[in-house]
Amino acid sequence: MEFNATLIGEMISFAILIWFCVHFVWPHLSKAIEERQLKIAEGLNAAERAHAELKDADTKVAAEIKQARQQATEIIDRAQQQANQILDKARADAVVEINRLKAAAQDDIASMAQRAREDLRERVGALAVQGASKIVQREIDPATHKALLDQLATEI
Repeated sequence: MEFNATLIGEMISFAILIWFCVHFVWPHLSKAIEERQLKIAEGLNAAERAHAELKDADTKVAAEIKQARQQATEIIDRAQQQANQILDKARADAVVEINRLKAAAQDDIASMAQRAREDLRERVGALAVQGASKIVQREIDPATHKALLDQLATEI
């Protein structure tokens, strides 16, 4: 193989091209590649952070749901207790009212019985006076009649 000037010119121009690429083109390409690698790494890190944040959010949501269920259970329990207290109070009030009505009815019955006794005493007294006046066959004056009735009522 012969070395001629064309081959040497081509080698020199190729060496100049390599030197030019290494000094002027390759740094820009390296820089672009490094920037791209950094962007990809940042994207992967962001995705991992987002994934971790999603797991944290899921954990927080589960905790919030658990807490909400506990609060709901507590609220329901308190409402049930209040309902039971209201029912117990209503029962106690009803018992008090029944006892009051029963006492009032007993008082009414006692007063009616007392009035009936007094009325019966007056009638018995009147009948006794009428019977006595028939026996005696004379009329007793009204004042004496009333006095006798009062005395008989007190004795009965």
